[in-house]
Amino acid sequence: MSIRLNIVNAIYNGMPKEAGISKIDFEGPEIAVYVRNPAVVDGETVKKIAKEIKKRVVVKADPKSRKDKEETKEIIKNIVPQEAQIIDIKFDDELGEVLIKAKKPGLVIGKGGSIQQKIFAETYWRPIIVREPPLKSRTYDGVLTHIYNETEYRAKALRVFGERIHRDILFKDRFVRITGLGGFNEVGRSAVLVETPESKILLDVGLNPSVSYGEKLFPRIDIDQVKLEDIDAVVITHAHLDHCGMVPLLFKYGYEGPVYMTPPTRDIMALAQLDALDVAEKEGRPIPYTAKEVRRELLHTITLDYGEVTDIAPDVKLTFYNAGHILGSAMAHLHIGEGLHNVVYTGDFKYARTKLLDKANDEFIRVDTMIMETTYGAHDQENREESEAKLIDIINKTISKGGKVLIPVLSVGRGQEIMLVINDAMKNKKIPEVPVYITGMVDEITAIHTAYPEWLSRELREAILYRDENPFMSEFFKRIEGYKEDIAQGEPSIIIATSGMLNGGPAVEFFKNMAHDTRNSIVFVSYQAEGTLGRKVRDGAKDIQILDRDGRVENIKVNMEIGVVEGFSGHSDRRQLLAFLRNLNVKPKNLVLNHGEPSAISSFKRLVESGKIKGIDNVYAPKILESIRTI
Repeated sequence: MSIRLNIVNAIYNGMPKEAGISKIDFEGPEIAVYVRNPAVVDGETVKKIAKEIKKRVVVKADPKSRKDKEETKEIIKNIVPQEAQIIDIKFDDELGEVLIKAKKPGLVIGKGGSIQQKIFAETYWRPIIVREPPLKSRTYDGVLTHIYNETEYRAKALRVFGERIHRDILFKDRFVRITGLGGFNEVGRSAVLVETPESKILLDVGLNPSVSYGEKLFPRIDIDQVKLEDIDAVVITHAHLDHCGMVPLLFKYGYEGPVYMTPPTRDIMALAQLDALDVAEKEGRPIPYTAKEVRRELLHTITLDYGEVTDIAPDVKLTFYNAGHILGSAMAHLHIGEGLHNVVYTGDFKYARTKLLDKANDEFIRVDTMIMETTYGAHDQENREESEAKLIDIINKTISKGGKVLIPVLSVGRGQEIMLVINDAMKNKKIPEVPVYITGMVDEITAIHTAYPEWLSRELREAILYRDENPFMSEFFKRIEGYKEDIAQGEPSIIIATSGMLNGGPAVEFFKNMAHDTRNSIVFVSYQAEGTLGRKVRDGAKDIQILDRDGRVENIKVNMEIGVVEGFSGHSDRRQLLAFLRNLNVKPKNLVLNHGEPSAISSFKRLVESGKIKGIDNVYAPKILESIRTI
């Protein structure tokens, strides 16, 4: 008997007959059971069926049973306390869902989900509840609007995904093969192919931030193993472009499958990709896709919370865990077969608590093979306290001599971390109150952070959710659009601007106009990849040539002070990498090192093999296109 037939039979046998099942749809990883009388189906019945078939089961009302939309709106407004401050209500006729956007979504959910359940019981629309952020985000609103404007397309796509995910297993061979397509013995263009006899999964599809064109910009998705029609799923660990920047390219060339990520990653990824297109156009550099592919990608995105176990292929289940790297960053755990093999792909991760995020997860039910980033595998960083003190010292010295401090940041993570540090320092009188200008994508990304306080560090979410204290909305911050010459030439100030590697954005314009002045400082708080302008400046270059937008060469004399504060990195240093491996509750038999320059990876490989970590049988450091068969 087929898998789908077994599922259907189990649902019909488990549901009360008076529920009146009208259809059963495979909607992506979920099994949606549409019934004419949802009132007779209790939560325990659904749990029992889900446990039996080992699938995610949701009950939805048959379209004919749902209340009228206007009536539903009135019912929702009567049930939900006014203090929740509902901003918008949207309907998805195809999937039977109602999106409720509120300033205080917890009051829409209710204790133990009581209000959410009551909305469904009285309207027969399944409520999806999201936050209206205190800082307005065009991206956040735009993504939700786009998805709810294309409900018919999205519903059809989910049903296609569902048929593919829940197809019968055909092959009896047992193997798991891992191939590095990018980001192996290098940093950039991260992509990993995981193959089983039944499935092909792509983990990350990034671009290389240190090059502008050519084959090294892309991961090696051109090989015969990567036929887009055979790819079951794309899994994105986080929204940095070196991990997600080439996902739209897949859709340009015919990929029709799902893309899995966390909700914050979806929003930040879309913004980062569209910004990359904008910057590339202004600088005359080609990007091999358009906004059309970004919009298509969003309709194929399925978001998952941490700890949510989900089928993504006939023989693969996916679970995300906190990676502590940036908002929404995740470690991807693949459970392959019925206990056949478990792969954990860390993506980029930080094994230390920061002001912004909790430290990465180190507990897994089972791990056989771990693919681990090794960006800082060769050296140790300053600790957070030292880093904060160093940054504060540079700011004070610069301001005292009438200068300005430029802090180029990665818009996601580093920008918000630095904002928190500076806000705290100013509140506690550790630095003088000078204007702190926020520009580039930092401001929009920060607005997205305010939409997801539950994903932030424990201290930060408690401040935001329970004490109504939001440091991102501090009076010290002045938001500006792009580059402003009067700020570059003006009074002492702090400028937080993208991009973090000086490879585009307003940070480059501020640098060009501030570099000549010995009173000014530039402080690097992010990793500087080889070949980037930031790496050249960080390494002490005094004469820099930069192409302007008209293709002319500008000669820049660098007289400003250069500061490097590595302890703010979102990556784990050598000590943290070792601590992570030691503290894992289960040790992987195989450790595959990636996302590092060759010297960092080889150095860390020697450390692990020297006996620093017990319980790991094999340590691999493959190059791009080398495969490892783990079974």
